[in-house]
Amino acid sequence: MSDVMLEVRNLKKYFKTLRGTVHAVDDVSFTVERGKTLGIVGESGCGKSTVGRCLLRLLEPTSGEIYFEGIDICGAKGSELKKLRKDMQMIFQDPYSSLNPRKTIRDIIAAPLLENKIIPNATKKDIDTRVLELMETVGLAERLFNSYPHELDGGRRQRVGIARALAVQPKFIECDEPVSALDVSIQAQILNLLKKLQRDRGLTFIFITHNLSVVHYFSDDIIVMYLGQIVEKAPARELFENPMHPYTKALLSAILVPEIGNRKQRIRLAGEVTSPIDPPDRCRFEKRCHYACELCNQGTPQLIEVSPNHFVACHCVQKNSNTIAAGG
Repeated sequence: MSDVMLEVRNLKKYFKTLRGTVHAVDDVSFTVERGKTLGIVGESGCGKSTVGRCLLRLLEPTSGEIYFEGIDICGAKGSELKKLRKDMQMIFQDPYSSLNPRKTIRDIIAAPLLENKIIPNATKKDIDTRVLELMETVGLAERLFNSYPHELDGGRRQRVGIARALAVQPKFIECDEPVSALDVSIQAQILNLLKKLQRDRGLTFIFITHNLSVVHYFSDDIIVMYLGQIVEKAPARELFENPMHPYTKALLSAILVPEIGNRKQRIRLAGEVTSPIDPPDRCRFEKRCHYACELCNQGTPQLIEVSPNHFVACHCVQKNSNTIAAGG
């Protein structure tokens, strides 16, 4: 069996507007290995959540290919798509708006069990037993069985969302900023829960966030997105120890260090953000980049491997890398 669970090739998602075509996701390619976590980071509006929604067919891609265990997701229909969605689940950002306020916690967690017939010929008692098992797995007290979402705090509501995702025994879970709406102490609890579930069940994750400290802790590999494109991809440790793209360096410089007297230099980005509406064929970060050169106006930089497993889309980095390799 291949180690690659999810493969994305040249994914594009465009939105038509009165002012032109928004290039929300523009030629994105990556793979996710079985049992691993891929982090996707970037500013708000960079396209990371749109990528996630395209993977699960919550949005229809404009073009490109998505394969889950070798099956073409974009071409799947009917029962085949339903089976894929059972294997691929999602934990949403807002644990309140993603839960039906009219249903009890029991009914919310039981819904995917009933819809997908996870327990054949199940009685109400069988379903209740399974719901209680899932609640125990994610750390929810039995007394909350008949509670409603508004009666729970944010951390418990997110645990309900996790239990609902686990109900159908998925192989892959996409987490779209699952802790951004929670207090810091609760964030740590949810992250540790997800880590434990990954170890115990061999789950594969995509973790979408703008919190770099969180993605560093949780991810095996990280891709950095800017205006719909991947600008850097590397193993998590390599990315944090040796960032190469100017945008990645600026993001990492913004991380607060909890040490007295440790005041690292902050890279402040100035300049105009390139419009995502019909963007020109050049580096989209060029107007904000401290290292911009003539090459930056000569076509969109391609994602190229500049060191083992470290890919960067930057004309200047690639030029310097080629110079070093040639002994210049």
